[in-house]
Formats: sequence, C-alpha cells, structure tokens
Amino acid sequence: MDENLNEQIELHSAGATVRHVSDFHNLKSHKNDFELTQEFIDKWVIPFYMEIGNYYDNGWIENIRQISSEITREITLKLLGDFNWRTRLVGAYFSAIKGYKEQIEIIGIHFLKSEVCCVGHIYAFVLAAYNDDRTLQYLTTYLDYYLQKPELYFDQENVMEAVAYLDKVNGTSNINDYLEKWADLQKARNELSKQSILQIAGILSEQEGKEKADKYLEDMLSNREAEIKTGIETEYTEKQVVILNELKNHCQRMVS
Repeated sequence: MDENLNEQIELHSAGATVRHVSDFHNLKSHKNDFELTQEFIDKWVIPFYMEIGNYYDNGWIENIRQISSEITREITLKLLGDFNWRTRLVGAYFSAIKGYKEQIEIIGIHFLKSEVCCVGHIYAFVLAAYNDDRTLQYLTTYLDYYLQKPELYFDQENVMEAVAYLDKVNGTSNINDYLEKWADLQKARNELSKQSILQIAGILSEQEGKEKADKYLEDMLSNREAEIKTGIETEYTEKQVVILNELKNHCQRMVS
C-alpha cells in the first residue's frame, strides 16, 4: 500500500478526520514517544471509550468503580499521550476522577488544538467539573476561536453548554458574551449547507438533467432553513458532572 495513503488511513482511524491549522497550532501537546501495547489498550481503552458519557445507560459507572483503584498518573499520562481519540477520551476522564489537577494543562491543550474528533464533549464537561478560573479560561478561549469557524463542525455546542452550566452553578453570566456569536455561527452553517446543495444540484443538472436537479433542490431546500438555537440547555453537562464527581469521591474514599 502507498505509504502516504497508509498514513492517511491511520490518521483517520485515530480521529484526525479534519486537519486544520489553528491559532493553537504551536501549543506543545503531550505525546508519547512509544506505542501502547495491545494488552494495555485491551484493559484500559476497549471497555470504556464507547461507554463514558453515555446518557441513557449508566452501567459503565460501576465498571469504572471496579477498576478505579488501579488507575495511576502513569496510566492517565500514557492514555493522554497517545494520538487517538479513544485513548485521549478515557485518559481525560480517568485523570479527572482521580483529581490529577497537574494534567489539566494537557487536557486543555488537547481541547484547544482539536487534533482528533469524538472527544471534545468529554473535555468540555471534564473542564467544567473542575470549575476554576483556569478551566473556564480554556472553555472561553475555545469559544472565542471556534465560534468564528462555522466550517469546522467541532464541539462548539457542547462548550456553550459547559459555560452555561458554570454560569448556573456560579451565578455568573459569561455565556451572554457568546450568544450572538453562536447565532451567527448557526446562520453561517445554514448558508454553507445551502451553497453545498446548490453545487450538487448544478452537477446533477449537467449529468442527469434539469428536471432531476430541480426535484433535488425542492426536496432539500423545502425544509432546509434550520432553526437557530438561542437557549442553551445544560441537562447533559449537569448529569455528567454529577457522575464524574461521584466517581471522584469514590476514588478519594478508596485512599482515605
């Protein structure tokens, strides 16, 4: 197989589905200089990465309780240092329930750089659970940048929810600084979607005729204008922070 193609497949599997150069490109990420063993992955990643944060089935919580006494700083650093969304997701969560505050910077930088998909929502409520000035700064810095990037379908909504949750807990109003930008991002995405539909219709018209293109436009645009969300729900973040803190208390009781 072509070496470059193989590399692209590996990156896609790791979660680097959208490569972009951001304002955070030069932040130094924590990265391993070794490959994780399959034995390590089978124990610490496979049982958890699809379960953590599940809203409807909490069976994973007891599984984490059972293994929590074995989680160490070394293990979480290995997980966070692997370039893969699965390992980073588990690493960030395990780090938070163990209260490894010195690893907040690692999580925050991964969060801002958004190098891999499918983990930003976990970073968001992990940072919200810590609820201090430093973690709030990571959340608002993310919004300052990524709300200006409608073409990047990342974790803007989850981060908005995390900031709104912290406002609710702390009696603050930081979310108000971002509501207009959030609405603008949604409008811009609607326009991008419309332009994409028009481009596809143009291709259809050339290849299969105007009648087919018109039918496609009618079907796609009739209900296309998506509703602009104004209010920010916090239910998911609230529930996940409660679960995380309960697991954190469990870990603390295990060592006391």
